[in-house]
Amino acid sequence: MVLSYFLAHVVRFEDFRFLDNREEFWTCTAIVVLSRTVVFYYSGIYRSLWSYASLHDLLEIIKATLLSSLVATIAILFYNRFSQLSRMVPILDTLILLGFLCLRSLSWRMIRDQIFQSRTKDGTPILLVGAGKLGATFLSEIRRHNELDLNPIGFLDDNDSKVGGYIQGIPILAVSTEAEEIIYKYGVKKVIMTASQPDGRVVSKLMKVCETAGIEFKILPSFGEYLLEKPKITQLREVQVEDLLGRPTVDLEIESIRSYLEGKDILVTGAGGSIGSEICRQVALFRPKSLTLLDAAETPLYEIDYELRKNFSNLGIEFKPVIADVKNLSRISAVFEEHRPSVVFHSAAYKHVPMMEINPSEAILNNVMGTKNVADVCRLIGVERFVLISTDKAVNPVNVMGATKRAAEIYLQHISQNSRTKFITVRFGNVLGSNGSVIPRFREQIKRGGPITVTHPEVIRYFMTIPEATQLVLQAASMGEHGEIFILDMGEPVKILSLAEEMIRLSGYTPHKDIKIEFSGLRPGEKLFEELLLNEEGIKKTHHPKIRIAAPLENYNLLLFQNKINKLFSLAKANKNREIFPAIKEIIPEYKIHDEYLEWETNAGKRNL
Repeated sequence: MVLSYFLAHVVRFEDFRFLDNREEFWTCTAIVVLSRTVVFYYSGIYRSLWSYASLHDLLEIIKATLLSSLVATIAILFYNRFSQLSRMVPILDTLILLGFLCLRSLSWRMIRDQIFQSRTKDGTPILLVGAGKLGATFLSEIRRHNELDLNPIGFLDDNDSKVGGYIQGIPILAVSTEAEEIIYKYGVKKVIMTASQPDGRVVSKLMKVCETAGIEFKILPSFGEYLLEKPKITQLREVQVEDLLGRPTVDLEIESIRSYLEGKDILVTGAGGSIGSEICRQVALFRPKSLTLLDAAETPLYEIDYELRKNFSNLGIEFKPVIADVKNLSRISAVFEEHRPSVVFHSAAYKHVPMMEINPSEAILNNVMGTKNVADVCRLIGVERFVLISTDKAVNPVNVMGATKRAAEIYLQHISQNSRTKFITVRFGNVLGSNGSVIPRFREQIKRGGPITVTHPEVIRYFMTIPEATQLVLQAASMGEHGEIFILDMGEPVKILSLAEEMIRLSGYTPHKDIKIEFSGLRPGEKLFEELLLNEEGIKKTHHPKIRIAAPLENYNLLLFQNKINKLFSLAKANKNREIFPAIKEIIPEYKIHDEYLEWETNAGKRNL
């Protein structure tokens, strides 16, 4: 500070005549030093660790220096009783002091980085794939750990415009399709995926390249997997099957979603389930006034309520857990009268196809009557939006679960014609990692040493991650008006046999050798492939590339339809399973009753007798 103030006078006066009155000069110097010291002390920059200095620290230095200059200048003006004072001296003093402080503070960082670069040249050469925010943050984390002996030789990125650029001095060498060439050229020993949400096809190709080259391939979780925590070395993990099936980030129209969620009372049925719980998490990000969590299962409801209160306590959202069964109309009516939601997401449903085939009465009562109960109450109290979570199994259904979902869709299309409530249906395929889905089951079978059971060598399914499906549900809900069925782009279908083989390889085993795969045959109600659209529905594009819309059905006759489903409800309540199937076909002509099921059910009845 003393040297800076002295040099500012030398530069200003171009000689030493300012020292003619030494007492006044040194008194002013003392005032400047004292003023700056006080400001610097309370600004906290003395407590910074300069070997880890960053842009944030540089900005703090600039702010503290400017403030201290202002305080010092005012103090000197008071000392001199506002007599004439050179205006250039405080400006020069500020600039020179900033230069000194940056040199003093950031030199430690520069020295440390130079030492790091010289050390890492002999370290293990690694290649980072994904030159974005996550990659840059992870590179900084690597540089904090010299003991890891890692040498990042460069980045790969799918964005051509980034190639040739630098991140913290590390070059962006090429696009990811040139990975093999870069690996052999630079002698790379490890590849780390640092893209926030990589395309599964890119991950799959890179993994095969690394397997061929005999090098290690790791993946870093996306920001969403550890919320706002910085990526750490310890979070590197092996590639999982979800990474191979993952797709690029969904582009959401945030403002259109916020417009119907922010500050509103939201209710989610089936809030403890895989989709319902993720809807709750995503909705909470948009700061609703309240979020009512409705579920018939106590433990899952407790867990999601606890999670939301812990993670979103600072947003001022009122969370209201409610135990209720959608089949109980009086209970549902009381809940809606008390909480008065503006938007309802209806994800409560029985979803397991084989289980519903042997319990058709419960499938009818929960999936159809439960949806009718909630929809009727919504229409009665004037809910703004009702969103039904449907499935691809509702298209040309061959199972009870799909048929019940299709019946629920049709009912919403009927009642939407003369209602203030916007009834919206969103239809999509399987979600990765949902409760009871194929991937957790395969993992368990691999853990036990096999065999993995696949129903048929040619069976294929559409897959989507739970967060992606939920985000698109929120997006589609912002578009709906009256009874539309929105269809999510599920990407390319996945062969279940190939999925099983890939999971075996990722676990370090050889398919059909270390872990056997057995074919159990299609169960009653299962298809080789699922469809997302009925032939008569047609299809229209929306302004969102991943959402399409089925053309509405015509010739609505609500009274006739209600008579048919009331008959269905009566049969279900009486547990007349044999008579339920033709009653379903009356409502849904495209529904196919499986002869195999009827034969199996007859034999089961004889065994029970």
